[in-house]
Amino acid sequence: MGVSFLPSPAFLGLLLFSFVTLSLHPKPAVAITRHYKLDVMLQNVTRLCHTKSMVTVNGKFPGPRIVAREGDRLLIKVANHVQNNISIHWHGIRQLRSGWADGPAYVTQCPIQTGQSYVYNYTIVGQRGTLWWHAHISWLRSTLYGPLIILPKLGTPYPFVKPYKEVPIIFGEWFNADPEAIINQALQTGGGPNVSDAYTINGLPGPLYNCSAKDTFKLKVKPGKTYLLRLINAALNDELFFSIANHTFTVVEADAVYVKPFDTKTLLIAPGQTTNVLLKTKPHHPNAKFFMTARPYVTGQGTFDNSTVAGILEYEEMHKTIQSSHSTKKLPLFKPNLPPLNDTSFATKFTSKLRSLANAQFPANVPQKVDRQFFFTVGLGTNSCPQNQTCQGPNGTMFAASVNNVSFAMPTTALLQAHHFGQSKGVYTPNFPVNPLTPFNYTGNPPNNTIVSNGTKLVVLPFNTTVELIMQDTSILGAESHPLHLHGFNFFVVGQGFGNFDPNKDPANFNLIDPIERNTVGVPSGGWVAIRFLADNPGWCMVHALPSRSAHKLGFEDGLGCLGWKASQSEAASSTC
Repeated sequence: MGVSFLPSPAFLGLLLFSFVTLSLHPKPAVAITRHYKLDVMLQNVTRLCHTKSMVTVNGKFPGPRIVAREGDRLLIKVANHVQNNISIHWHGIRQLRSGWADGPAYVTQCPIQTGQSYVYNYTIVGQRGTLWWHAHISWLRSTLYGPLIILPKLGTPYPFVKPYKEVPIIFGEWFNADPEAIINQALQTGGGPNVSDAYTINGLPGPLYNCSAKDTFKLKVKPGKTYLLRLINAALNDELFFSIANHTFTVVEADAVYVKPFDTKTLLIAPGQTTNVLLKTKPHHPNAKFFMTARPYVTGQGTFDNSTVAGILEYEEMHKTIQSSHSTKKLPLFKPNLPPLNDTSFATKFTSKLRSLANAQFPANVPQKVDRQFFFTVGLGTNSCPQNQTCQGPNGTMFAASVNNVSFAMPTTALLQAHHFGQSKGVYTPNFPVNPLTPFNYTGNPPNNTIVSNGTKLVVLPFNTTVELIMQDTSILGAESHPLHLHGFNFFVVGQGFGNFDPNKDPANFNLIDPIERNTVGVPSGGWVAIRFLADNPGWCMVHALPSRSAHKLGFEDGLGCLGWKASQSEAASSTC
């Protein structure tokens, strides 16, 4: 299968606009309204010689890309034609005063029921780069996802060399079984969910899997050109190493924020993160083909998909009219050397290179003073097994993710709805602990009692509060990295380290000059990360761990906000909502 560059006729055919037809170079110099129609439908899809009916958008896997410019307004109608409840999240969009369009089911909206539709209405303010969209209910995001590309305002160049072509590359997973059945079984038994059968690049597993050679993503390039690769990790749980044999990347953007460029042969990308890289092709046809491969970075003790997805980089002949002396099928195929699965040293060095561009045009507005400080312990605990049931968690319990020992209980009324209509009583309480109730050696010997509490608890914040949040990994049931995503806001990663955070020593080493600005960050295994942000976005937002089985919530509505945690709770539909 060949690569589809921007723009593509298939993509243009998906769009409906009020006044103009979308192209990558629209003529109007002002922001416009762009209309999309996303139909959630069942589609038969075959991978690994296994055909199944799965939930898709517009019958595509991955779903269609959405393209707009900074300042544009998007009206996206999502129609649900399947039996599952649906909601769509626009991962990384600030949603300034448009919290109703953020998408998390039972947080900012009731899910879209069968036969119903919902119009997401928001304006892109102060953002440009690569983001993505995905389902935000249960594990439906394993098949419902696609690129969200924000071009700069017309006439505004990139702060790097103009690429010859731009290519979205989205990493995902393929399950032979129904992902909804997998997560439902895990929630019922309290054990870990089964892992995927393959990773994918743009929906294709590639030739390293059995019965998959024909389902291979191929990137066809010309010699001596610069390509912008828009990388997205849509995998449910795994951080991924990625490399192209005998080629070097220049990293220029992360989570739709420009960074100080640096070169690397391999990069690390966590679930939910995006990374834009420049790929400078070789000056002449190399008479070879090159694997582009990705495989997981593993820190925990649980099971994982220990496999490698591969695509192929192919060079086009400069003069197609001249018969070449070789056949492309006979060209040697080079493979990259990816880091070991548990190479924390590489992961640490790579993340330390990410710095904000921090210039006059794109400043790094890091909060220098902090109004509120939170200390969150993040990790796995347990819930007691219900009577007359057999559970598969530790010692017959059920796994439960938690923050400060609180596991979020999924409400049956959307939190934003409850607050907006003054009906929050009985839905949530504003008493989430901002520090651990019982301090312990977080990365040392775990406590004997691993049982967590459960509730819909939130923290109230005044509007325009500057926040510093320390997220500390714990070793209660084994240390592991935790990718965490903040809805509605970007944040600055001002510090990170291993072991227990030391409030007396570690802040002295915080980077308050040019820290990376992101919407998703990995809490290091057996370590901590410190972030700062300004709570300037009215509406309800969400801060949560990936995948959906563990999450915490943050929001701002009418000058106040709430922060809490959800984990290991089913996101099934409720008649209340």
